[in-house]
Amino acid sequence: MTSQRISPRSRRAARSPLLFVLAAVACASALGWTYWAFVRTTTGQFADESAWREAGVAAPDTQLPFLRFLDTLPMISIVVAAVAILFVAFWRRRYAAAAIAVTVIGTSNLTTQVLKNLVFDRPDRGVATLAFNSLPSGHTTLAASAAAAVFIIATPRWRPFAAAAGGAYSVLAGAATFINLWHRPADVVAALLVVGTWTLVGGLVIMRTGDHWNRWAGFGAYWASSRIWLVLCWILGLGGLVLCAALYAYVQAIGPAPEPGTASVPLFFWSGLAWIVGTGFTLVAAAGWLFSAQARVTPRQEQRP
Repeated sequence: MTSQRISPRSRRAARSPLLFVLAAVACASALGWTYWAFVRTTTGQFADESAWREAGVAAPDTQLPFLRFLDTLPMISIVVAAVAILFVAFWRRRYAAAAIAVTVIGTSNLTTQVLKNLVFDRPDRGVATLAFNSLPSGHTTLAASAAAAVFIIATPRWRPFAAAAGGAYSVLAGAATFINLWHRPADVVAALLVVGTWTLVGGLVIMRTGDHWNRWAGFGAYWASSRIWLVLCWILGLGGLVLCAALYAYVQAIGPAPEPGTASVPLFFWSGLAWIVGTGFTLVAAAGWLFSAQARVTPRQEQRP
């Protein structure tokens, strides 16, 4: 048996920072495309508005439970993030990580408000819709940024589970705003992309400044680090995106209803819901994989036969 040592540079956390930068640029670009495609174009406005109006018909019995959830969503998000950040700051004494997590929450929510109220507008494209811009969704941003904060301050062995749990919470929050007629699907997807962008930026900094604790023994070393968590996210994410594209293409092929919300079958609603689920879980699956791949290599992993 021989042992081949890996150089300190190759085994450090976030050893390929360009991957984080490129992923953040991809999220920001997807955000820009979402705004252009579903707010600036007539076809996109019609599809997004149709999905929103069909939500009131397709899921009328779910609106009261979702409304109760939305009423408590800000408090739930703040409490979850605060508990995790305070634990890391005062029990684990990772003050820099806690500060970065708070920054990710703050910048994500500030970005959403600036984009929604100062940067993006909603032009008149002849579609009967609300005159003001509602993209990105503030409630979804708050929930997703809280989940992201927990994800990036978790140790690597907890991150696969944190990704799956945080993704489910974010998707639930986004779906609730859509089903309860607070936001259109594009608003929710844009919020997820805002948080994704800042999570990658914050994640790069948190791994570079916390090299000593961003290490693990690989998938399966602990129940929370099981590969199954990310596999489930990939299945739900890619499956949702494929279903979204298929439903959208089918509606366009057969011809949409003449007015938003008048279709006999709410295919735009199901396409929008699939888009939210697909985007949310694909983002967390990709983030879970990237953060795991870029965690510091442990001595056990450095051994080669």
